[in-house]
Amino acid sequence: MKIRQDAWSHEDDVLLAETVLAHIKDGSTQLRAFDEVGDKLNRTSAACGFRWNAVVRQKHLNAIEDSKRERKERKRAAGFTYYSSKKPVWAPASLLYPSPTPAIETTPYGDDSLEGIIQALHAYAENAGKQETDSKEMQFVLAENEELKRQNYTMQQELQKIKQDNSIIEEDYQSLIQIMNRARRMAILEDEEALSSAAFKMDKNGNLEKVAK
Repeated sequence: MKIRQDAWSHEDDVLLAETVLAHIKDGSTQLRAFDEVGDKLNRTSAACGFRWNAVVRQKHLNAIEDSKRERKERKRAAGFTYYSSKKPVWAPASLLYPSPTPAIETTPYGDDSLEGIIQALHAYAENAGKQETDSKEMQFVLAENEELKRQNYTMQQELQKIKQDNSIIEEDYQSLIQIMNRARRMAILEDEEALSSAAFKMDKNGNLEKVAK
């Protein structure tokens, strides 16, 4: 019975990470990796899985993606299908699950690996949910973009109207200035004519006074 309950050491975490990454790269399941680490460290598979998901996994996200990519490249390079009464059928994912249906990664299955199939189904459901979320986010972005375009068009129309109104106001202002200047010149001319036509005489004290006509 596996009863070890002491704290995880750095070496234990390294062993757990290396084992899980190796199983991912080889197309195996994480559950089998947890079993293997549990046997080596005298811990339960559940304890190894909890440690991986709670602590170790977040430190190796890039390595996990690299391992998955290498696994897919190996399958792609193999490029063949073989049959066996006890082994799965291996084939390119594009043949088993044509686009646009998300492909479930093939996993070795049999009487002793039901957990592998369950894990693959969970991964499929997670991938499908992510695609649906991405699709909804894209629809939201497109709708927001259309709304911004509509608002921009409305603002352009309002700006054009403001420019036209401002042009009319400017023309009215210039016309008013011209009328005021014309009126000012006419007033000056009238004053000059009035002065030139006026008659003056000198009174007995020597002062000039205007003579009414």
